[in-house]
Amino acid sequence: MTTHIRIRKFNTKETYPNQKLDNDLCQAVRAGNTIYVRGQVGTDFDGKLVGLGDPAAQAEQAMKNVKQLLEEAGSDMSHIVKTTTYITDPRYREAVYHVTGKWLKGVFPISTGLVVQGLGQPEWLMEIDVIAVVPDE
Repeated sequence: MTTHIRIRKFNTKETYPNQKLDNDLCQAVRAGNTIYVRGQVGTDFDGKLVGLGDPAAQAEQAMKNVKQLLEEAGSDMSHIVKTTTYITDPRYREAVYHVTGKWLKGVFPISTGLVVQGLGQPEWLMEIDVIAVVPDE
C-alpha cells in the first residue's frame, strides 16, 4: 500500500547548476488526503525565471505553479488550508499579497508571512508554500 505520492521529482544538480548541490527533492507530496507543496517562486517548470525584479510577476508565476501542482495531486486551489509566504523586502508585501489574494479569493486559508534576508537564489523576491487537502469523494 502506498502511503504517499511524490510529484515532479528532481535533483538539485540539474535545477541549480550554479550551486554545488546534489539533493533529490520533489515539487509536492500527497500523503493520504494532505498535499504539501514545496516553496514556489517566480520560476516556471522549465526553469525560466518570470519577472526579474518584479515581485508581483514572480508571485503570479508561483501561484500558477501551485495551481498546477495541486491539480496534479488531485486537488485544487479551493482546498488550500495554509500558506506561508516569504518576501525579501517588506515593501513587496502589497504587490505579492494582491496577487496571492486574487488567487485565494473566497478560500480563507490560514497564512503566515515572513520577511527574510534572502531566498535560495538572489533573483527570487518571494516564495510561497502551501498545504492543501484532497476533498472527500
